[in-house]
Amino acid sequence: MRNPNIYDRVGRIPNTVAYYIAFVALGLVMSSLGPTLPELARQTQTQLSQISFLFVARSLGYLAGSFAGGRLYDRVCGHPVMAVALVMMAIAMAVIPLTPALWLLGIMFVCLGVAAGALDVGGNTLLIWAYRGRVGPFMNGLHFFFGLGSLLSPIVIAWIVLISGEISWAYWILALLAFPIALWMIRLPSPARQVDPGEPSALTDNRVMVALIVLLLFFYAGAEISFGGWIFTYSVTLGLTSKTVAAYLTSAFWGSFTLGRLLAIPIGTRVKPTTMLLGALVGGLGSISILLMWSSSSTVLWLGTVGVGLSMATIFPTTLSLAQRQIPITGRVTGWFFIGASAGGMFLPWLIGQLFEFIGSQVMMSAILLDLSIAMVVLVLILRCSGSLDRKRHEEQCE
Repeated sequence: MRNPNIYDRVGRIPNTVAYYIAFVALGLVMSSLGPTLPELARQTQTQLSQISFLFVARSLGYLAGSFAGGRLYDRVCGHPVMAVALVMMAIAMAVIPLTPALWLLGIMFVCLGVAAGALDVGGNTLLIWAYRGRVGPFMNGLHFFFGLGSLLSPIVIAWIVLISGEISWAYWILALLAFPIALWMIRLPSPARQVDPGEPSALTDNRVMVALIVLLLFFYAGAEISFGGWIFTYSVTLGLTSKTVAAYLTSAFWGSFTLGRLLAIPIGTRVKPTTMLLGALVGGLGSISILLMWSSSSTVLWLGTVGVGLSMATIFPTTLSLAQRQIPITGRVTGWFFIGASAGGMFLPWLIGQLFEFIGSQVMMSAILLDLSIAMVVLVLILRCSGSLDRKRHEEQCE
């Protein structure tokens, strides 16, 4: 049996570095579709309205990967599963530019989503198992590196296309990056499971708390993906920016989002997760409210966009840190968290798209404001449930 003290001294640092590098690769891959969408439409001889189906295909695969991956991490060593996910992701990326038919391309993106979902669940779960109660700043670091990869992806793709003249090399180079990470990952010792997955307390005894956290991540992800995905169209439709400036505005959102996760690393060592979550939601609600009240001001548009990015950056990793303090974290539990986030990231952007032309562009901000307001209510319920769990544990210790 592995000596946990040896793992603490030797295994944690290289494992953490491996997770961070894997999440840079994950961010690069997950953000590659948007900049290459027009070329993929030409490759398959389809319209943009048809090729957008790839977002749905990837999301469905991500849901399946989160669900299946969560159960795998509870049953086998985690690093081989992450290595297989990296290899599967690389193979899908390598085949995508060679696929001429939309339906085949859809299958490739489902496979890509499965690999990404399994990898995402694995990195978060294993990091929690490695650091347990001290995971807060390391979790913010993990999601910072994912954001860094997402931020760099359009730049890397543009640079490769400029040199090679086609998107194929962009996909192939991103695919090659995953192989050395997978080889390194499989050689590292996997963290020990936090709990026995066969114990009913891992999920059954905490299903109310799990359900509330899933709901919080559902509403959070809906707001994040909706703002990042629709701010370009919103600003152009209102006549506040040109298309070029709207592209910079979108980059400002993701840039401030990445900066927020970087700032959250030192803050997470000093501030409780509940305080960080309350502050983040208040900041997000305040920023959206300002954007609604001064909707005709381009200056407020920029300030509000940066405010939303900074405020929402830490919600996802901090929620996972809070969950670790309240309930035993298994791969299955983490899988449910990611299923909730994925479902939210699909539903609210789709709903806004259905209402955008029918009601008007302001529906975007109103929908996000309502979404974050519900998220705040869910967080209050989580805090009340957390207090009940703490009292229950105290009574059990006293008996």
